[in-house]
Amino acid sequence: MSELYMMVTITNRNLTKKFMDFYVQSGLEVSAITVGMGTAASDILDYFGLEGAEKVIIFQIVTDTKWKEIKQGLQRRMKIDIPGIGIAFVVPLSSIGGKKALNYLTCGQEFVKGDESVLKETKYELLVVIANQGYTEMVMDAAREVHATGGTVIHAKGTGAERAEKFLGVTLVPEKEMLFIVAKKEEKNNIMRAIMDKAGLESKARSIVFSLPVTDTAGMRIMEEIEGEITE
Repeated sequence: MSELYMMVTITNRNLTKKFMDFYVQSGLEVSAITVGMGTAASDILDYFGLEGAEKVIIFQIVTDTKWKEIKQGLQRRMKIDIPGIGIAFVVPLSSIGGKKALNYLTCGQEFVKGDESVLKETKYELLVVIANQGYTEMVMDAAREVHATGGTVIHAKGTGAERAEKFLGVTLVPEKEMLFIVAKKEEKNNIMRAIMDKAGLESKARSIVFSLPVTDTAGMRIMEEIEGEITE
């Protein structure tokens, strides 16, 4: 059996093409890319060689085997351990909504599906939805019907449109929005199913959804109390 991870790469924006060329040559053609700004204290930025300049954040899905291969390439070919190049890390995935989306996001990586890789004693999950730009309300309307609360949206650019034709049977536009929704673990499947049914690949939103385990939270107490009052 294989494990799935969301790989996150953070580097200076002027290195975007260099990293993307490396990832495509390594078989990772599907990405979501957004920009950010370094905000850490100056001594931390100095330690990593990441001055407070504009950053690019690259999101991709990898198996455990692919991550080992990519990590080696990042160290040997991209020299990522040299200050100023960037950082990359992986976060375990719990599930991906639908076999087509799984095949598309993994870019043909060898994957043997086992049980969902949910970490023990996790109360919440982070749902990540990648949708065509301008359709986040369609996604949220579907999610709210099964009692999801609000989400957070960031703008991104998608890659791998050619693979979409092959694995999804649809054409994807590069302009994307990534929607992050924190939900209770027991409500995750209903929310993912609602999004797939009403804002999924057959809709104009062309949404793909997957989930990540959340090991701890802060700031959720009031929401829990309100939900408790509703159910009483």
